[in-house]
Amino acid sequence: MKILVTGGAGYIGSAVVRKLIDEGHEVTVIDDLSKGHKEAVHPKAVFIKAGLSNLNELEKVFKQTKFDAVIHMAGYIEAGESVINPEKYFTNNVTNGINLLNAMIKHNCKKIVFSSSAGVYGNPEKVPITEDSETRPVNPYGETKLIFERVIQCYSKAYGLEYASLRYFNAAGAEEYHGEDHDPETHLIPIILQVALGKRTEIKIYGTDYPTKDGTCIRDYIHVSDLAKAHVLALKNNGVYNLGSEKGYSVREIIEIAKKVTGKDITVKEDARRPGDPAALVASSEKIKRELGWKPECSIRDIIKSAWAWHKKNPEGYKKK
Repeated sequence: MKILVTGGAGYIGSAVVRKLIDEGHEVTVIDDLSKGHKEAVHPKAVFIKAGLSNLNELEKVFKQTKFDAVIHMAGYIEAGESVINPEKYFTNNVTNGINLLNAMIKHNCKKIVFSSSAGVYGNPEKVPITEDSETRPVNPYGETKLIFERVIQCYSKAYGLEYASLRYFNAAGAEEYHGEDHDPETHLIPIILQVALGKRTEIKIYGTDYPTKDGTCIRDYIHVSDLAKAHVLALKNNGVYNLGSEKGYSVREIIEIAKKVTGKDITVKEDARRPGDPAALVASSEKIKRELGWKPECSIRDIIKSAWAWHKKNPEGYKKK
């Protein structure tokens, strides 16, 4: 298949691109590099530096290649920032996404796999969370993901667009060529590993009074390679799917596992809760297992071990030495 991957220079996007190419697909990446890294893009992929706000460039991309499908991963992802600057998130995650859909429909590309989020659920009434759980986001980031899911559904009814929405839980871990390198870094595991590398003095725990087993937030971590496999499978099916390991770990538990993996002492500082952080998010991935035959293969220790190996090898991320 000929596949366009938006945001294909990003952390998850670059891993998805590599998996697609390994499976024999022809891949074009469009990314404005505001968050991604050109060095992360597979050399066999066609790369176009552009954002989805650039309507002329989008038109040119779809004129040049007759795509069989789009995997849409271009979006801002920081929940805390979205509370402070919602305009940035609604413009990029919704308006620019609609630009993409309009180009797809105009050029008769009728399949999209959308990078959604567990953030659509907000504070769930029960865990594990199933796809039919109530959606009530607690921050603008989650709202943008839910709104765009609904936009896709409307386009599906009106224009026959086929779609799969993949609601990620916490992507983590690394592959040989792909690791987390965000600026600023906001994800727990890479921040912990930066402390272990001596690049930070401490890891902050935001909130120790949540209604959880040790008072800290609980999250479900899924290896980036397991996520990549799910995208390839989702090209063949339609629906909304959770992607998680179905196991929850608290912030304190992740820190303790990281100490064992790295053999380093990790200084912890307790701080106040951040706005928009749900207490616990743990997936039920039963639906995608049943319908697509997908299952996560990497444990939390595998995730942290792989991330540690990548960060040790690339202490400055993708920055050229």
